Amino acid sequence: MTLLILAIVISLVAWALQLMERAIASQEFSLMLAGFLVASSAAAMVGVYCLMGNYMLYRHHLDRLSVYEEAASLDAVQQFPSWVIAPESQ
Repeated sequence: MTLLILAIVISLVAWALQLMERAIASQEFSLMLAGFLVASSAAAMVGVYCLMGNYMLYRHHLDRLSVYEEAASLDAVQQFPSWVIAPESQ
């Protein structure tokens, strides 16, 4: 997935550079603006990729933490004698 995003970003930057070179050659502001917008989208894609990586890492640690808390609560219940724990209703 990383290589696909890297390839897309590199192709967007190359396209932006081509647009800007044509803009300089023909003195057109619209091509320069288009190149800037394409380069901005490549930068935004890298930013979103970095933010999503951090978010997924956060979610992974949060899931692990909830598993550990659940295991700790089960251990706490198992420490009590059976007569202390209320029987489950049937």
